[in-house]
Amino acid sequence: MTEPITYRPLTKTDAPAFSLLILDAFNEFIAAEYSEEGRTEFGRYVAPDALVERSRSSPHTILLALVGDTPAGVIELRDDDHVTLLFVDAQYQHRGIARALLTGAIAIARPSKPGLERVTVNSSRFGVPAYERLGFRQTGPERTVNGILFIPMAHRLEADPG
Repeated sequence: MTEPITYRPLTKTDAPAFSLLILDAFNEFIAAEYSEEGRTEFGRYVAPDALVERSRSSPHTILLALVGDTPAGVIELRDDDHVTLLFVDAQYQHRGIARALLTGAIAIARPSKPGLERVTVNSSRFGVPAYERLGFRQTGPERTVNGILFIPMAHRLEADPG
């Protein structure tokens, strides 16, 4: 029997496990395309204390996915319209977790941004196909800032059903 997937906001006690999930996925799939500066910058950004600090600031949403008690995925939405992190543990990929995290984060954001029409992301090369499956399209050329290589993308949203 498959354990149910639950979704909830980040708490301080969650931060170390989800920081590790992000770093493990980053190191496996993305780190090789970053410079040393970029890897260091990314590590600072996803440190447990940094995740907790941002989760307490508004408008910032960090939503988690858990399979039982096991961390499975995480999304961070800044300013209610920009995905800064979206990671799913390799063993839980292709189960709809990324889509559910994105949908959940947008649902949390919409009350404070009712006219929300699009969500953006600066994707790694590795993430582009996954973001395309979620409805994102490239909006500009590949760039590198602070050693972090990314492809800007955007996803046009349907009108708020509420």
